[in-house]
Amino acid sequence: MALDLSVWRVRPEPGPLVAPTGPGVLDGESVAVKDLFAVAGQRVGAGNPAWLAAAPVEQAHADAVARLLAAGAAVAGIAQTEEFAYSLTGANAHHGTPPNPRAPGRISGGSTSGPATAVASGQASVALGTDTGGSVRVPAAYQGLWGIRPTHGAVASGGLLPLAPSFDTVGWLARDADTLARVGRVLLPADRIALPDDVPLVVSDTLLDLAAPEVRDAVGQLARTAGAGPVDWAPEPAWLAAFQTLQAAEAWAAHGAWLAGRMDTLGPAVRARFERARSIGADEAEAARADVGRARAEIRERLGERVLLLPSAATVAPLPAEAEAAREATMLLTCVAGLGGLPAVSIPVPTAGGLPAGACLVGPVGADLSLLALAGRLAR
Repeated sequence: MALDLSVWRVRPEPGPLVAPTGPGVLDGESVAVKDLFAVAGQRVGAGNPAWLAAAPVEQAHADAVARLLAAGAAVAGIAQTEEFAYSLTGANAHHGTPPNPRAPGRISGGSTSGPATAVASGQASVALGTDTGGSVRVPAAYQGLWGIRPTHGAVASGGLLPLAPSFDTVGWLARDADTLARVGRVLLPADRIALPDDVPLVVSDTLLDLAAPEVRDAVGQLARTAGAGPVDWAPEPAWLAAFQTLQAAEAWAAHGAWLAGRMDTLGPAVRARFERARSIGADEAEAARADVGRARAEIRERLGERVLLLPSAATVAPLPAEAEAAREATMLLTCVAGLGGLPAVSIPVPTAGGLPAGACLVGPVGADLSLLALAGRLAR
């Protein structure tokens, strides 16, 4: 079979690219690594050919890659990402859009698009990715996968190319809850908060109403089945603006020096975001940082030791022409966990029309393993 370059940048046949370094709970699993993580002997391409051409050969594995290898998993290959992980559609201007096996003709979701497609199509069992503004949860929802954005900072990010460090997290996807949880036992620390089996589960009609009717109905059905109670939770309009401004400012701080004379190497959508990022002054960035701090404190106080159920994305996987229009509504939902620095697990749920959607559990800081266990119980 010819290598699909919209999905993979490096994938040897026969594989794997990197063999396990030890036995463990991930024996027999194969990992599609997002092209932001260091893999020894390879370059980090970040979805951009010019960056790849200038990148050095990595001398050591990223922390998360090394831990997966030590637990028995093999690296199947390096999978494509949108440029510098600065998008949610899955489309890469240079390599194309990875296909969506669960919704043919519709977008795959990004920026962990290549790894997600590799898992959904059975070419790997685990997708190692990142979630800054929803880049694990959105492809999970669009492709009927399980995915987690951990508590911010819970998983070591050594050897990861950053986008916006205030929000970047190491996340992963799988086709089932058990595999997702076993990866969690390898990468996550012990819970700071152990959620009880009867932890209060809450749902907000205001957040549900941000989603398209078919997604609202699917997530609402899970909420009713799980016995979720109502909660008055409406996102503040300024929250998303603060998130996007600080994300942009940090993205330019991370990559602006290299991009300043190379903006023409970027695809149109990502270039527009970096052009906005370049225009943000220090005062605007600091004001956004203060707003993010206030939002984080408020979100954590509102949640307490409960678990919030909301849509992982506002729509099912859109058609390509509708992708950018769906992005803003989805980010109103995904920014809740991002601003809060909270763990979030995306559970696949079917819609009446047959396309997959995602229901997202958002829990307290440091309750990641408990949240994974809760997600597994809800699925059963």
